[in-house]
Amino acid sequence: MWTYLNTPFLLVRPGVESEEVAPWQEAGETWRRLKVRFPSDIATHSTEQTLYFDHRGLLRRHDYDVEISGGTPAAHYVSDLREFSGIVFPTKRRIFPRQPDGHFAPEPLVVSIDLDEFVLS
Repeated sequence: MWTYLNTPFLLVRPGVESEEVAPWQEAGETWRRLKVRFPSDIATHSTEQTLYFDHRGLLRRHDYDVEISGGTPAAHYVSDLREFSGIVFPTKRRIFPRQPDGHFAPEPLVVSIDLDEFVLS
């Protein structure tokens, strides 16, 4: 959860590398994509991940391969954005299998996370 809640802020940490890659079309929208490589001192699902941002610059999707599960490809969607102490957080997270063509498989729903309150200090 630490990386989920700190993205995109953790992208400015020393050692994190990123590059913009080709945009992605989904749900009638064009999302900008950022390929990210994390250093070994950040505990995360996989070293390389892809983040998808909408026209407002807000995170919509987060792809990774779950290395501890044999590289299982995941498409992690975020939604229901709410503001807490001036910072916008997604309060719903849904993770689905990612197909070889990059699209998600609608079933099974692998993980469902709902958050309803953030306290920032």
